[in-house]
Amino acid sequence: MLQFVGLNKETPPKRDVKNRSEDFNEIYNEFISGKANEQSSRCSQCGVPFCQIHCPLSNNIPDWLKLTAEGRLQEAYEVSQSTNNMPEVCGRICPQDRLCEGNCVIEQSGHGTVTIGSIEKFITDTAWEKGWVKPIKIKKELSQSIGIIGAGPAGMACAEELRKSGYQVTIYDRYDRPGGLLIYGIPNFKLEKFVVERRTKLLKESGIKFVQNFEVGKDKSLNQLRAKHDAILIATGVYKPREMNIPGQDLANIFPAMEFLTASNKKGLGDKVELFDNGTLNAEGKNVVVIGGGDTAMDCVRTAVRQKAKSVKCLYRRDRKNMPGSVREVGNAEEEGVEFIWLTSPKSFIGKKSVSEVEVSKMILGEPDSSGRKKPIVQSGSEFKIPADLVIKSLGFDPENLPKLFGSEDLIVSRWGTIKIDLRSMQTNLDGVFGAGDIVRGASLVVWAIRDGRDAAIQIEKYLQSKAAKKIKAA
Repeated sequence: MLQFVGLNKETPPKRDVKNRSEDFNEIYNEFISGKANEQSSRCSQCGVPFCQIHCPLSNNIPDWLKLTAEGRLQEAYEVSQSTNNMPEVCGRICPQDRLCEGNCVIEQSGHGTVTIGSIEKFITDTAWEKGWVKPIKIKKELSQSIGIIGAGPAGMACAEELRKSGYQVTIYDRYDRPGGLLIYGIPNFKLEKFVVERRTKLLKESGIKFVQNFEVGKDKSLNQLRAKHDAILIATGVYKPREMNIPGQDLANIFPAMEFLTASNKKGLGDKVELFDNGTLNAEGKNVVVIGGGDTAMDCVRTAVRQKAKSVKCLYRRDRKNMPGSVREVGNAEEEGVEFIWLTSPKSFIGKKSVSEVEVSKMILGEPDSSGRKKPIVQSGSEFKIPADLVIKSLGFDPENLPKLFGSEDLIVSRWGTIKIDLRSMQTNLDGVFGAGDIVRGASLVVWAIRDGRDAAIQIEKYLQSKAAKKIKAA
C-alpha cells in the first residue's frame, strides 16, 4: 500500500470518441487485473477514511482496496457486497467525483484520487465471471410476508435484505421489467442492461417474487395489499416531470427527458416503440436542444449524439461551476460533440405546429440561494434564438399524487408530495406501511436509494418481530 507517491492516478482507458459515439456500449474498457491491483495499492489506508464517510452506504473502501492490491479478489468482493446490494451498478453510475473519489485524502494532497469506482466495478464483474455471486440460501423460511411497491434500487435492496432473514417478499411494479430507472432511465453507455437483468435474475432465484405490469390503485388498492401482507414498503421513485410555464410549451416535439430516454432504452432492449420508429422520439438528423444541467440532461445529450443528431446543444441557466451534474459526465459529453450554452434560460418556444426555435435569455449570477449556488438573474434585452427540431426538458422530477393513485387518501404526504415518514422507524402514518428512496427524499442518487432500502429492511424486520411477539403473547 501507500504507493501513491510513486504511482500516478490511472483510470481504465476510454474507447475512442468516434467509435463510442456510434453505439450504446459502455465507454470505459475494463481494468486488467494488474492495473486494478496497482491502482488499489495507491490507497493511503487513512486512519479516518473520508472516502468511506462520504459514501452514502459507508462502504468499507480502504479494506477492499487493500485486498485487491494483495490479489485477494474474492475477499474484496465479499467485503464490497456486504454493505452494497448493487456494487456493479454503483461502480458504473455513482458520481464518484462528488462522493468517495472527490473526498479521497491523497486527492486532497495533490496526488490524484484512487479510482475507486473503476476498481469496484472490476471486483464485482470478476465475481460474476468467476461464479462467486450466489443466490441467497435461506436457513429458516418465515411465514410473514412483505409487499414492496416499486422494483427500483430501493425496493430491490430492501427485498434482498429481508429475504436474507427468511421473509416472503413480493415486489409489485408498474413496468414490464424490473429495475425502474436502472432499466428505462439510464442509457446503456453508462449501464448496460445485462448488468441489471442478471441482478434481478439472482433475486428471483433467491425466492423473491416479481409481479410486473401491476398498478396499485388499479389492479389492487393499497389497502388490499395491506390486507394481503404483514408489511408494505412504498418505493416507487419519482417520475412526474417538472414543467416550465413559458409561451409555446404546447408545440409538438417538446418532450420530458424520461419519455425520450425510455423510448431509446426500450428500443435498445428490442421492443417495438412506435414513437421512436416513426421518428418522433428519434434524434437522427435533428437539431436537438436539451434544457437542464443534471445527470439526466447529460444522459439525454449523449443519447442524442448516438442517435446521429445534426446538432446537440445543452442550455443551462448557471455556469459550469454551479452545475449539479457530474463533472465527468459533462467532460464526456463535450468530447462527444455536445455544445454547452452556459448562463442561458428559455424564454419561449417558437413554431407553427411543431417547435422550430428556442428563444433564450442570457443570465447573470447573483447572490447564493437556498441551495448554496448563485441565483441566476435574467439579463433584459439579451434574447437570442437557437434552431430546434426536438426539445428535451430535463428539469427534475416530482412525486405523483400517490394517495389518489393508490386509492388511499389517508396516506399523509409532505407539502412537496413526497411520502411523510417517521425518520426513525421509516413508517408512514399507516400502520405497517413504510417508505424509502426518492418517493421519500425527492429525486436523488441510486446509491442513496440503495441505502434507504437497506435501512427500511432493518425497520420492517423490527416491526415484524414486534408484531410476532405480540401475537405469541396474546396466544
